[in-house]
Amino acid sequence: MTDSSPLERARENATEIASTVVTGVWLVALFLDFGWWLPLMLFGYVVVVPVVSMLFDEEEEETDDATETATETAREDTRARGIDEDGVTGGNADAIDRLRTRYAEGDLTDEQFERKLDKLLETETPEDAAEWRKREQERDRERALDRDRS
Repeated sequence: MTDSSPLERARENATEIASTVVTGVWLVALFLDFGWWLPLMLFGYVVVVPVVSMLFDEEEEETDDATETATETAREDTRARGIDEDGVTGGNADAIDRLRTRYAEGDLTDEQFERKLDKLLETETPEDAAEWRKREQERDRERALDRDRS
Protein backbone atom coordinates (compact mmCIF):
# COMPACT_ATOMS: atom_id res chain seq x y z
CA MET A 1 0.00 0.00 0.00
CA THR A 2 1.51 3.30 -1.05
CA ASP A 3 1.31 6.44 1.00
CA SER A 4 -0.50 9.21 -0.79
CA SER A 5 -1.69 12.58 0.30
CA PRO A 6 -5.36 13.24 1.04
CA LEU A 7 -5.54 15.39 -2.09
CA GLU A 8 -4.28 12.53 -4.27
CA ARG A 9 -6.74 10.10 -2.69
CA ALA A 10 -9.57 12.61 -3.25
CA ARG A 11 -8.61 12.91 -6.92
CA GLU A 12 -8.50 9.12 -7.28
CA ASN A 13 -11.96 8.78 -5.71
CA ALA A 14 -13.57 11.94 -7.11
CA THR A 15 -16.50 10.17 -8.77
CA GLU A 16 -17.34 8.22 -5.63
CA ILE A 17 -17.10 11.37 -3.52
CA ALA A 18 -19.31 13.33 -5.94
CA SER A 19 -21.99 10.62 -6.01
CA THR A 20 -21.92 10.36 -2.20
CA VAL A 21 -22.31 14.13 -1.83
CA VAL A 22 -25.16 14.24 -4.37
CA THR A 23 -26.92 11.37 -2.60
CA GLY A 24 -26.45 12.92 0.82
CA VAL A 25 -27.70 16.34 -0.22
CA TRP A 26 -30.81 15.08 -2.01
CA LEU A 27 -31.65 12.71 0.87
CA VAL A 28 -31.38 15.58 3.36
CA ALA A 29 -33.54 17.74 1.08
CA LEU A 30 -36.06 14.90 0.79
CA PHE A 31 -36.30 14.29 4.54
CA LEU A 32 -36.51 18.01 5.31
CA ASP A 33 -39.36 18.25 2.79
CA PHE A 34 -37.72 20.70 0.43
CA GLY A 35 -39.49 20.78 -2.93
CA TRP A 36 -36.28 20.81 -4.95
CA TRP A 37 -34.92 17.40 -3.92
CA LEU A 38 -36.00 15.65 -7.13
CA PRO A 39 -34.47 18.21 -9.55
CA LEU A 40 -31.32 18.17 -7.41
CA MET A 41 -31.12 14.38 -7.59
CA LEU A 42 -31.63 14.34 -11.36
CA PHE A 43 -29.16 17.17 -11.97
CA GLY A 44 -26.62 15.56 -9.66
CA TYR A 45 -26.72 12.14 -11.30
CA VAL A 46 -27.22 13.30 -14.88
CA VAL A 47 -24.76 16.21 -14.88
CA VAL A 48 -22.52 16.49 -11.81
CA VAL A 49 -21.39 12.88 -11.38
CA PRO A 50 -20.62 12.28 -15.10
CA VAL A 51 -18.71 15.58 -15.38
CA VAL A 52 -16.64 14.76 -12.30
CA SER A 53 -16.02 11.31 -13.73
CA MET A 54 -14.80 12.74 -17.03
CA LEU A 55 -12.57 15.28 -15.31
CA PHE A 56 -10.91 13.10 -12.70
CA ASP A 57 -11.08 9.46 -13.74
CA GLU A 58 -8.93 9.32 -16.84
CA GLU A 59 -6.67 6.69 -15.25
CA GLU A 60 -9.65 4.41 -14.76
CA GLU A 61 -10.16 4.07 -18.53
CA GLU A 62 -6.58 2.86 -18.94
CA THR A 63 -7.09 0.44 -16.07
CA ASP A 64 -10.29 -0.87 -17.68
CA ASP A 65 -8.38 -1.58 -20.92
CA ALA A 66 -5.68 -3.39 -18.97
CA THR A 67 -8.33 -5.30 -17.02
CA GLU A 68 -10.10 -6.34 -20.22
CA THR A 69 -6.80 -7.53 -21.69
CA ALA A 70 -6.00 -9.47 -18.51
CA THR A 71 -9.49 -10.94 -18.46
CA GLU A 72 -9.21 -12.07 -22.08
CA THR A 73 -5.80 -13.60 -21.38
CA ALA A 74 -7.24 -15.45 -18.39
CA ARG A 75 -10.12 -16.75 -20.51
CA GLU A 76 -7.71 -18.06 -23.14
CA ASP A 77 -5.62 -19.69 -20.42
CA THR A 78 -8.65 -21.38 -18.86
CA ARG A 79 -9.84 -22.61 -22.25
CA ALA A 80 -6.39 -24.07 -22.91
CA ARG A 81 -6.49 -25.87 -19.55
CA GLY A 82 -9.98 -27.24 -20.22
CA ILE A 83 -12.03 -24.88 -18.07
CA ASP A 84 -15.29 -23.70 -19.61
CA GLU A 85 -16.91 -20.22 -19.41
CA ASP A 86 -18.92 -21.14 -16.30
CA GLY A 87 -15.74 -21.90 -14.37
CA VAL A 88 -16.22 -25.66 -14.36
CA THR A 89 -12.81 -27.27 -14.36
CA GLY A 90 -11.94 -29.63 -17.09
CA GLY A 91 -11.38 -32.68 -14.95
CA ASN A 92 -12.50 -34.69 -17.94
CA ALA A 93 -9.92 -32.93 -20.10
CA ASP A 94 -7.18 -34.01 -17.69
CA ALA A 95 -8.63 -37.52 -17.56
CA ILE A 96 -8.74 -37.68 -21.36
CA ASP A 97 -5.10 -36.58 -21.51
CA ARG A 98 -4.12 -39.31 -19.03
CA LEU A 99 -6.17 -41.83 -21.01
CA ARG A 100 -4.43 -40.83 -24.25
CA THR A 101 -1.05 -41.16 -22.56
CA ARG A 102 -1.87 -44.66 -21.28
CA TYR A 103 -3.09 -45.65 -24.75
CA ALA A 104 0.03 -44.24 -26.39
CA GLU A 105 2.24 -46.14 -23.93
CA GLY A 106 0.42 -49.36 -24.80
CA ASP A 107 -1.24 -49.86 -21.39
CA LEU A 108 -4.70 -49.99 -23.01
CA THR A 109 -6.05 -51.88 -25.96
CA ASP A 110 -8.13 -50.16 -28.62
CA GLU A 111 -11.33 -51.51 -27.10
CA GLN A 112 -10.40 -50.43 -23.56
CA PHE A 113 -9.42 -46.97 -24.77
CA GLU A 114 -12.66 -46.48 -26.71
CA ARG A 115 -14.81 -47.75 -23.83
CA LYS A 116 -13.08 -45.49 -21.29
CA LEU A 117 -13.20 -42.53 -23.66
CA ASP A 118 -16.94 -43.03 -24.20
CA LYS A 119 -17.42 -43.22 -20.45
CA LEU A 120 -15.55 -39.94 -19.92
CA LEU A 121 -17.43 -38.15 -22.66
CA GLU A 122 -20.78 -39.37 -21.36
CA THR A 123 -20.03 -38.19 -17.82
CA GLU A 124 -19.07 -34.55 -18.33
CA THR A 125 -21.45 -33.23 -15.65
CA PRO A 126 -22.55 -34.77 -12.34
CA GLU A 127 -26.02 -35.29 -13.81
CA ASP A 128 -24.51 -37.11 -16.78
CA ALA A 129 -22.41 -39.24 -14.43
CA ALA A 130 -25.50 -40.23 -12.42
CA GLU A 131 -27.35 -41.06 -15.62
CA TRP A 132 -24.42 -43.12 -16.88
CA ARG A 133 -24.15 -44.98 -13.56
CA LYS A 134 -27.86 -45.79 -13.72
CA ARG A 135 -27.54 -47.13 -17.27
CA GLU A 136 -24.50 -49.22 -16.29
CA GLN A 137 -26.43 -50.74 -13.39
CA GLU A 138 -29.29 -51.62 -15.73
CA ARG A 139 -26.84 -53.23 -18.18
CA ASP A 140 -25.26 -55.22 -15.35
CA ARG A 141 -28.69 -56.48 -14.27
CA GLU A 142 -29.49 -57.48 -17.85
CA ARG A 143 -26.18 -59.34 -18.17
CA ALA A 144 -26.80 -61.11 -14.87
CA LEU A 145 -30.28 -62.13 -16.03
CA ASP A 146 -28.85 -63.38 -19.34
CA ARG A 147 -26.27 -65.45 -17.45
CA ASP A 148 -28.95 -66.90 -15.18
CA ARG A 149 -31.06 -67.87 -18.19
CA SER A 150 -28.15 -69.63 -19.88
